[in-house]
Amino acid sequence: MAMSKAKRSAAAKKAARTRKRRAAAAAAAATKKRASAARKRKRTAAKGGAKRKAAPKRKAAPKRKAAKRKAAPKRKAAKRKAAPKRKAAKRKAAPKRKAAKRKAAPKRKAAKRKAAPKRKAAKRKAAPKRKAAKRKAAPKRKAAKRKAAPKRKAAKRKAAPKRKAAKRKAAPKRKAAKRKAAPKRKAAKRKAPKRRRR
Repeated sequence: MAMSKAKRSAAAKKAARTRKRRAAAAAAAATKKRASAARKRKRTAAKGGAKRKAAPKRKAAPKRKAAKRKAAPKRKAAKRKAAPKRKAAKRKAAPKRKAAKRKAAPKRKAAKRKAAPKRKAAKRKAAPKRKAAKRKAAPKRKAAKRKAAPKRKAAKRKAAPKRKAAKRKAAPKRKAAKRKAAPKRKAAKRKAPKRRRR
C-alpha cells in the first residue's frame, strides 16, 4: 500500500532530524576527543615526556591535485565566458574613475609641490655621502671592469661572425624595403616646402 503524501513528508522530516542529531553527536564526540588528546599532550609535556609526532604526509594529495587539474578547463572556460561582462563593467566604470582621478589631481599635485623642498633638501644633504661612497667604490669597480674586459672582448670576437652573417642575410630584405619606401619618401620630400637659405 502506497504511503500518503503527509506520511512521506513526516517520515522525511523524522529522518532529517535523526541525521542532524547523529551529526551533532558525532561532532561533539570529536571535539571531546580532541580536547582529551590536547590535555593528555599537555600533561605529557609537563612531565617532560615525548613530544608530539609530526603528522604523516597526506596520501590524498595526488587525488586532490588530479581533481584540480580536471576541473581547471571548466574554471578557465567560465572565466573566459565571464570576461566580456567584467570588461564591459570596467569600461562603464572608467569615466567615473578617471573623473575622480582628475578631481583629486590638484590636491595630489599641491601636496607634491609642498613636499618638494623637504625632499630636495634631504637629497642635497645626502649628496656628499653618496658621492663619497661612489668615489670610494670607483677603484674596485674599475678594477673589476678591467679584469672582465678580456672575457667580454673575446665573447664579442666569438659572436662577431654570427652577427655579421645575420646582417648579411638580412641585407636584401632591408634594401628591398628601402627601395619600396623610396618613392613615398621622395614624394614627401618634394611635397615639403623648401627652406630658404639665409
